[in-house]
Amino acid sequence: MRKKIVAGNWKMNNDYQEGMTLFSEVVNMVKDEVNTATEVIVACPYIHLHSFGKMANGRIKLAAQNCHQEEKGAYTGEVSVKMIESVGADYVIIGHSERRQYFGESNAILAKKVVLALKQGLLPVFCIGETREERESGRHFEVVKEQLREGLFHLVKSEFRQVIIAYEPVWAIGTGLTASPGQAQEMHAFIREEIAGVYDQDVADETSLLYGGSCNPKNAPELFSQPDIDGGLIGGASLKARDFTDIAKAFNGR
Repeated sequence: MRKKIVAGNWKMNNDYQEGMTLFSEVVNMVKDEVNTATEVIVACPYIHLHSFGKMANGRIKLAAQNCHQEEKGAYTGEVSVKMIESVGADYVIIGHSERRQYFGESNAILAKKVVLALKQGLLPVFCIGETREERESGRHFEVVKEQLREGLFHLVKSEFRQVIIAYEPVWAIGTGLTASPGQAQEMHAFIREEIAGVYDQDVADETSLLYGGSCNPKNAPELFSQPDIDGGLIGGASLKARDFTDIAKAFNGR
């Protein structure tokens, strides 16, 4: 049975003390209110990872928001997968739309990051999704298929089984727009079919697929009730402990 996962991506928010306060609130709320069958992940800025690892109490997993595509070297300002793993992170987000858009990260670069992350024992949360222009032109399935093929489908079956995929319609990130439950389910089902076609149905059925586009406490229950949506990659709502916990609670009793 695939995991139910709610992951919060803080992006470039919260200084050290602000982060400590928020994470402490999240840890306590999740411990008291969220079903233990739901895996809760916090993807925080690098400066928080080591301290949060001491506070997580095994209930919350930690993720880095990015990594570099080389193991080490003269890459001033960058952070390697070995550095991330050494401070206790379990996951790393790879291919977020903001990395693709603002930093020009190609599918080829992201494919290298995935390989390095797995080699270091980190589990990739691999992001894919289309822009508003690509959806309106009817190219959304084509774009997502290409991102999968070039970013992930070079992996052998045993490697791919360790990957989580987050579908984030770029047009619904930070815009207030949200894909309807039907639109989200349609794309998640398509992604699962593509995985089955390259690997097999068992692998497809075991892969956790997350929705990442303006998910909030109000729409989470309906989104998460869709048969191919296994959770969410949460942006803005993860910066409020109450909202983030309420989203994770959408899986309680299911």
